[in-house]
Amino acid sequence: MCGIAGLFLKTPELQPKLGALFSPMLREMSERGPDSAGIAVYRDVGRNAAGDPRHCKLSLYHADPAFDWDGLAHDLGAAAGIAVEVERLASHALLHATGAPAKLRAWLLAERPEVRIMSAGHSLEIYKEIGLPAAILERFAVPQMAGSHAIGHTRMATESAVTTEGAHPFNTGDDLCLVHNGSLSNHHQVKRWLQRRGDARFQTENDSEVAAGYLTYRLSEGASIAEALEAALTDLDGFYTFAVGTGDGFAVLRDPIACKPAVLAETDDWVAMASEFRAIARLPGVEQARVWEPAPGQVYSWGSE
Repeated sequence: MCGIAGLFLKTPELQPKLGALFSPMLREMSERGPDSAGIAVYRDVGRNAAGDPRHCKLSLYHADPAFDWDGLAHDLGAAAGIAVEVERLASHALLHATGAPAKLRAWLLAERPEVRIMSAGHSLEIYKEIGLPAAILERFAVPQMAGSHAIGHTRMATESAVTTEGAHPFNTGDDLCLVHNGSLSNHHQVKRWLQRRGDARFQTENDSEVAAGYLTYRLSEGASIAEALEAALTDLDGFYTFAVGTGDGFAVLRDPIACKPAVLAETDDWVAMASEFRAIARLPGVEQARVWEPAPGQVYSWGSE
């Protein structure tokens, strides 16, 4: 049993309140996942501040609180021939740079394999830790964050170890993230399939990271996020509810049997998803929202096609 919550804002005027609206949603999912929690936030603060559309961000984690992030930024900048700035946020560091996130990710995997890459992209940031959701939200100042959409997860581990690295969300390609309630029965097979077809590299043994890697592969082939999830219905076996974020999109999928709970709600201002309705019940305008249970095997998506 795990908890999922997602909030996609349609109205730009609400974006300064994203963290304040989303944080209570994740706290409501605490009983479903007390082991660890994680948050993916999409915001353009870094890119706008730099005024450069090439600006990218990487959310990184190292188990040593005294890890030399400035040294890492210096070495990465020297190797890539770019300026790299570091912003520390609790146990994580957010690196700001110019260039392709995939190239920076490749350098880190090759030269600093002890560093965990939580996310890479232009607008995505991921923060996750062991512990109760309320403490993690405060540790990373999520209630004060602005942005366009957010996805979160509270974990009760049934697959792989209870570690910061094993917490959700998982990011495997630029600005894509996935959270998952359930379990995949063929993730070892899919992992080997992905590794044979490209340069897919995984940092954990978690089945959810494999699902994220699968979607990244389909997107690299030119699929939309909706098409990638349609393909997942054929290629991924198991019981699952997925919530997926892209740079400008949000999607939800339940497996064809749909034994894992999920509820969606939508108004003119927002779309919200959660494992239970109580996570959505305090959003503004929820009294006028269309509320429904996602159908088995049906892809729901908003934003990017």
